[in-house]
Amino acid sequence: MPVKSAGPTASSVTDTTRRVVQEFLAARMAGDVERLVALFADDVDWLLAENPAVPWIRPRSTGTECAAQFTELAEHTVAEDARASVDTFLVDGTDAVLTGHLSGTVRATGKSFEGPFALRLTVEEGRITRHHLYENSVSIAEACTPS
Repeated sequence: MPVKSAGPTASSVTDTTRRVVQEFLAARMAGDVERLVALFADDVDWLLAENPAVPWIRPRSTGTECAAQFTELAEHTVAEDARASVDTFLVDGTDAVLTGHLSGTVRATGKSFEGPFALRLTVEEGRITRHHLYENSVSIAEACTPS
């Protein structure tokens, strides 16, 4: 008698999450907005502390809006000065957490920002359904504020 699968194993779910997050990071590094749109679900639980001084930080909820954040960030910052490093990449089932450090320069003011970050992503059915980013919003706001 054939054995029926009870669905995806915990290992396969974790593997899928890791693969999708790696694709997300690669698309992000390449500036591939079309691929980012495809990786985000239609509806996304997006969390990034509202910061009125920062033009690329605003509420978002659709895959297209979420992917657009990366284009807006590129428009407002100096590409040559942008840095991000990942120190930790943890995956447990559908959830992934990355921690690291980021820095950059705001184009309009010439001021720099930097600090640690933590990013929590959730992947369901091969697409990102949660994107919660915690970063040094004070440093970013100060860099966006003209002297």
